[in-house]
Amino acid sequence: MPHIKVDNNLAGIRGLMAFRPETAEPMGALANALLRDTDGLTPAERELIATHVSYLNDCFYCHHSHGEIACCYLNGDRELVDQVRKDYQHADISDKLKSLLNIAGKVQQGGKHVTDDDVENARKHGATDKDIHDAVLIAAAFCMFNRYVDGLAANTPTDLSTYPPRAKQVAEKGYGNHIFSGYQPIAIKEKI
Repeated sequence: MPHIKVDNNLAGIRGLMAFRPETAEPMGALANALLRDTDGLTPAERELIATHVSYLNDCFYCHHSHGEIACCYLNGDRELVDQVRKDYQHADISDKLKSLLNIAGKVQQGGKHVTDDDVENARKHGATDKDIHDAVLIAAAFCMFNRYVDGLAANTPTDLSTYPPRAKQVAEKGYGNHIFSGYQPIAIKEKI
């Protein structure tokens, strides 16, 4: 049960954003800028970083939400997404993404855990300064988003079948006001 009174029809961060739209707008803009950019990292790679960090933070809602969005970009490959969550070193992803996930995991522990060697390793595998910047900022932002969701005990669906329809909507429309303004779409009939 949430620590504050939110719309119980809106799961996770959506209920919190509806509670305070004036903070939701810049958070939605940040999510769009970080997760939907196609310059450098792909949206799938960006969502995988968000998923991994959310998994490390034990934020059930966020790692399932963003894992499902990554699945949308990866043609439904949940096995790959799950591998990135738990053991990215053995996942079928590029060495560049592995090096950026390493950096993101260090940011999750604390920014000062990122070393010059971590950054040099990412560069060695083809990461640009923008890729490194974005990986760090995605990780830092998701530490904030995860703590926001869990710190206020947001409504978190445990039925995993509820995540794919919403993920499809976000993958198609992006982040923004529609995230919290409509009801959760369902697989059979959308109500938005």
